[in-house]
Amino acid sequence: MKIYNRRDFNAGLMFLAISLGFGMYSLEYSLGTATRMGPGYFPLMLSIIVGALGLIVLVMSFVPADAQEPPGPTDWRGIGLILASVALFALLLPYTGFIIAVLALVFLSATGSEESKTKETALLAIGLLALGVGVFGYGLELQFPILPPIFTR
Repeated sequence: MKIYNRRDFNAGLMFLAISLGFGMYSLEYSLGTATRMGPGYFPLMLSIIVGALGLIVLVMSFVPADAQEPPGPTDWRGIGLILASVALFALLLPYTGFIIAVLALVFLSATGSEESKTKETALLAIGLLALGVGVFGYGLELQFPILPPIFTR
């Protein structure tokens, strides 16, 4: 096996070593469960994520440079619209409820891509609404308005 990118190879090894070290150290603390996290839970999960990223970088160091696509120009419009949609969600949630806030989030962030289609965006919004209400509203019983306050009076 030939290493095509020595910098990525070394970075991947470094990420894996850091991940392994922090992961082992986090096991000295109580982990708890996903619903009742102990002090070692978050560091362990974070070290697993860093380890996975390190493994990806390490594997990519074996891929020839000509087989890798060069990055295109940064889509600042898309990034801005996605960030704005998250901020709008946070602002709308207490006043308009979860349903309208999620619809605004999905449709505004979809305008950040030139490839988005209205039908696919609507299906995504419906799926996110069902999943969000099910998990956060009923499963975790989080206290946030699902419907706009005008409908709950």
